[in-house]
Amino acid sequence: MKRVLLSLSIFLISQIAFSQEEKQVEKSEITAPRSYEQSHTGTFGGVKLSYKSVVGETHLKNSKGEVIGSLWSTSYLRDGMDETNRPVLFIFNGGPGSASVWLHMGFFGPKVVKTGDDPGIDDGAAPYRFVDNPQALLDITDLVFIDPIGTGFSKAIGVGENKDFWGLNEDAESISQFIRIWVTKHGRWQAPKFIAGESFGTTRAAKIAEVLEGGGQTMALNGIVLISQALDYAGSSSWPDNLTSFFTYLPSMAVTAQFHGKAGLDKSLEEFVQEARAFAYGEYLEALFLGEKQTIAQKEAIAEKLAYFTGLDKNYILQSNNQILMHRFKKELLRDQGKAIGTLDGRYFATETDKSAEGPVLGDASSYMTDAAYTAVFQNYLRKDLKVELDEPYLGSAEGMGGSWNWKPVPDGAYWEPSYVSTARSLSEAMHRNTAMKVMVANGYYDLITPFFDSEFTFARHDFPQDRISMKYYEAGHMMYNRQGDFDALSNDIRDFLSNLIK
Repeated sequence: MKRVLLSLSIFLISQIAFSQEEKQVEKSEITAPRSYEQSHTGTFGGVKLSYKSVVGETHLKNSKGEVIGSLWSTSYLRDGMDETNRPVLFIFNGGPGSASVWLHMGFFGPKVVKTGDDPGIDDGAAPYRFVDNPQALLDITDLVFIDPIGTGFSKAIGVGENKDFWGLNEDAESISQFIRIWVTKHGRWQAPKFIAGESFGTTRAAKIAEVLEGGGQTMALNGIVLISQALDYAGSSSWPDNLTSFFTYLPSMAVTAQFHGKAGLDKSLEEFVQEARAFAYGEYLEALFLGEKQTIAQKEAIAEKLAYFTGLDKNYILQSNNQILMHRFKKELLRDQGKAIGTLDGRYFATETDKSAEGPVLGDASSYMTDAAYTAVFQNYLRKDLKVELDEPYLGSAEGMGGSWNWKPVPDGAYWEPSYVSTARSLSEAMHRNTAMKVMVANGYYDLITPFFDSEFTFARHDFPQDRISMKYYEAGHMMYNRQGDFDALSNDIRDFLSNLIK
């Protein structure tokens, strides 16, 4: 028996020693951060200039100074500038779990992909159009595209684990750490600093504004650009019993129905939008909260109005109890044609295989009709133009993040009851502490995931300083820059917004 226990002890000690040795090897394999630099020239904002691209790795560390993450970014830096006062714009997409490829290749980058303006035509197969972007902002600011841990080439390393980064607070802390490291390395503490985020990237942006104001290294931002904002998820989560969402999604349903010739044919877009707003804030809001206290006649009257705005059959609306879920609307609007419309952009439509399903079965038409172009163009650009020589794959979307994401807004161990995610108050309070910071909000009329009306509803509450919020609208969807007319309008709006804040 003693011999067995002795053998077991030796085995356990050897396993512990092996485990420690394994960790030591893992730590020793952490090499110096890698970087790939290239020189370029281009004309931006009418100014011909030279600049360099830097696809670089930054090591993130924990409170003990141990390396936990390898975060990759792509920076575009104008040559010949005094770095001390040179503005910088940090850019990221959303998800959570999305790399910055969409804003990089779709809008802000020195070269961009073009998928075409017709929402009924798929991007097809390679080759795709990839063109110079003379509207890029390099003449007025440097650009830094950030790929959060788990996306692009970024990953947990050393003693780090995905759980150190995959959460609402964890994500904001890691991106804020990167921003401070980048600003320190490039001597930009005295320079104007901006961030731009899309979708969940706006959720992140609001939280980062809060985090940057703490941590012993206070950093105040000059401005934030929110593209397709998602600060308060109650207004962008179309679920049963979420009364807020039925209210916030209605105007988007109305203008989408109008676009597809199902409603509002005798009205301009602006007229129909305003009419839908008035109905939503008036009769519809009252009806939603009255619920079963309404009479049959009252329900019939509301259903009649909803049919007028959405183009759906009145009986179908009554069967839905006057509460139309977005995934059903996307299928029902063009069901008579056997088609479903997109989520990110309701202008897109595609023929479905299952004509009788409750919602779209092929996925989001506005995604799968453009994704291939973005992916192919960036993979080629990364290696051909930016000269990145890495064997590992660049992940446009994180793998396995889904259910592993920690949405809790409080530290582990703190009491919290599940509720809709919201960082609206974080941004509002940051704006009250930093009275110089301004916010521009870009909204797509046909965005069926983060509706423009929810944006209006969100910024009308939470004590936002109204005089420092700029609301802009575009006749496209979530990625409004996919439509050339709105690409141009968004470019002008952001350029004006930043220029007014750069002194």
